[in-house]
Amino acid sequence: MYENNFPNKRYRHTLAFLQKHVNTKESILDLGVENPFSEIMKANGFQVENTIGEDLDIDFEAVAQSDAEVVTAFEIFEHLVAPFNVLKELKAKKLVASIPMRLWFSSAYRSKTDPWDRHYHEFEDWQFDWLLEKAGWTIKDTAKWTNPTKKIGIRPLLRYFTNRYYIVYAERND
Repeated sequence: MYENNFPNKRYRHTLAFLQKHVNTKESILDLGVENPFSEIMKANGFQVENTIGEDLDIDFEAVAQSDAEVVTAFEIFEHLVAPFNVLKELKAKKLVASIPMRLWFSSAYRSKTDPWDRHYHEFEDWQFDWLLEKAGWTIKDTAKWTNPTKKIGIRPLLRYFTNRYYIVYAERND
């Protein structure tokens, strides 16, 4: 997936944010199949279990059965038609989730070869906050960052100044 394009900056920011809010003694359910960032979390002492590729729009069993203390969801919710449903089903008390933000100068991402690699949603920060709040979460901390590319052009220039990623730490309402 990341041939010659490993997202080092995104992973660095995500790991720092995770370390700020989650203790390595807390168990984590990471939504999505095992991936390079799952391995980075494990290498940094986190106890991580991944979902196995089920369609989280309709199959909540892994989420409902998990006794993990924390759920992480890094660039997952934009792929779901109805992320509200899985957010409501989460049993964990803590959530760390990130999304690529909607960019006014770029259309939603869609792979023409992989039906799982498409964005149904590209959120603005307030939309993602609202989704979490409606699903029963209280946002405790957030961060954003840019994702510049080494290409030439107007859109690559705009990526130096426009935040691309948004990450949230939230706790379940009691």
